[in-house]
Amino acid sequence: MLNNQKSGDKMNPNRINNIKTGIVTSEKSYVLYWMQQSQRVYYNHALEHAINRANELELPLVVFFGLTPNYPDANHRHYQFMLEGLKEVKFVLEAMHISFVFKLESPEKAILPLLTEADTLVMDYGYMRHQKQWRQKVWDYANRHLKELTIDIVDTDVIVPVDEASNKAEYGAYTLRPKLHKIYNEYRDYGGLLEVNQPTFIKIGSDDDLSDIDLLISKLEIDKTVTPSLIYHGGYTHAKAHLIDFLTYKINQYPLSNNPGDDLTSKLSMYLHFGQISSLEILDSLIERFHSNEVTQEAYLAFFEQLLVRRELAFNYVTYHKGYDRFDSMTEPWAYITMKEHHHDDRLYLYTIQDYVTFKTHDPYFNAAMKEMVYTGYMHNYMRMYWAKKIIEWSDTFEEAYKTIIELNNKYFIDGRDPNSYAGVAWCFGKHDRAWTERLIFGKLRYMNATGLERKFDMDKYINRVNELISFS
Repeated sequence: MLNNQKSGDKMNPNRINNIKTGIVTSEKSYVLYWMQQSQRVYYNHALEHAINRANELELPLVVFFGLTPNYPDANHRHYQFMLEGLKEVKFVLEAMHISFVFKLESPEKAILPLLTEADTLVMDYGYMRHQKQWRQKVWDYANRHLKELTIDIVDTDVIVPVDEASNKAEYGAYTLRPKLHKIYNEYRDYGGLLEVNQPTFIKIGSDDDLSDIDLLISKLEIDKTVTPSLIYHGGYTHAKAHLIDFLTYKINQYPLSNNPGDDLTSKLSMYLHFGQISSLEILDSLIERFHSNEVTQEAYLAFFEQLLVRRELAFNYVTYHKGYDRFDSMTEPWAYITMKEHHHDDRLYLYTIQDYVTFKTHDPYFNAAMKEMVYTGYMHNYMRMYWAKKIIEWSDTFEEAYKTIIELNNKYFIDGRDPNSYAGVAWCFGKHDRAWTERLIFGKLRYMNATGLERKFDMDKYINRVNELISFS
């Protein structure tokens, strides 16, 4: 695995799925790329394919983005971060002589008037249920009304396309890992972007203005009580800066990154969430540093496991586990059995969401983790597991705990509401895990406690680090 080199510069055709072939015509005005999940220019296979298609047809390229005014569970924090990234995308695309159409309307509706003059529609892939429904509605509309339109969908937000990695729900990392290791190098396939041969700007109606993000957000009827993070800002430029900082100063300490007191994580999850940076670009950068002897083998393997195996296990989960976001169907039968057996166990503490968000539990480490989440939009990876386990312990029922975790996760985390979120929460309830020794409340679910944190880490250092972050926010 460590000696694999980049296999070539041609996109692997398995990334591209032609879902509709249109009738050939010479009367169309442009190729249309519907950018939604992959909100970036660089390492974007869908954009690469759209440019190639436009050049092949000698047509201009139009990139479209529809901003859903009421995206599920999204609030001011999420919109701010996303719009900062989209503002940068618009600037870069227009410098490449590519038209960017931005509409303040749900994308599956806003895109329909743009389809009539399009020869080809290129879509990036959406993995969550509502994202798939959007794309299905557009496909259904085209099948009914637009016989000339060709539609291609390109999987570019994972390294190995989900259905190429596996055709079923994997039981755990240990079953998916060998499949990914076997073929991932075939998907180090980003060839770069060509210039657009027809650099004609296409004006389609009136765009909503991305230049003033505050004004744009003021038009949205969203929850504005969760304010934008003052620590983390959206866009490829910020994502790239985090990547360079991580690979330059932190990567060789990554095997120690479970320590919440040390700031050794990459901070890339929020950028991956919005598609503002590609996991393949991160992988290519990691491998390049490894081959130049800047990264140790231990560090390489540890981060490789998280970036490829663990992340793509989450995408496998939401793709093949249809009830990924419902308590009664998100985990394994053995986990439901043990939860049922311990349903009536006495809880020493019971807390409400209000207790959590005002940091009023008896546990200083949990309170510090909540402060990091509420104020910055991020929480140290190891503390996320501890945080969820404590909510399970302090809730009257397992179902109540699940709902509380999902609500807080989706509301405060910049990287919430995605495959990693749902898989991570389900893991706390036994998914992708194994049965452990029986104990009160948790049964055979994995247990975590404050004593374990103190034994492994300097937790006062974590509390101080969070307080320092808050002082800047």
